[in-house]
Amino acid sequence: MSIEQSISSSNGADVAGWAEALEEGAVPAAAATAANAQAPLQDINRVLDIPVQLTVELGRKKVSIKHVLQLGQGSIVELDTLAGEPMDVLVNGYLVAQGEVVVVNNKFGIRLTDVVTPSERLRRINRG
Repeated sequence: MSIEQSISSSNGADVAGWAEALEEGAVPAAAATAANAQAPLQDINRVLDIPVQLTVELGRKKVSIKHVLQLGQGSIVELDTLAGEPMDVLVNGYLVAQGEVVVVNNKFGIRLTDVVTPSERLRRINRG
């Protein structure tokens, strides 16, 4: 009688299946649970280097083609956003935060004042 047959006869078919899985190189349930605990970390590491488009939106304005054709150097386009309102920070077109404009080393930047929670982001994506 093999070890597998001995285990099967004393503990039932489930143990025999477990023994077969070990022979095929599968991981036992306890080890699989420990490996699954690290799986989210490995999954997130796979996407950390993917480039995304980060956009800071000062405001928007809907205009006619006629108006666009009349634009020239020095033209001013009034935006729908009021001065002092938070600027939207979009990643691939989805709102992730809002902030205020700052100047750092003669370059514009944005100081985040409000970050959208992950659950709110998912809700907005599903709605949109």
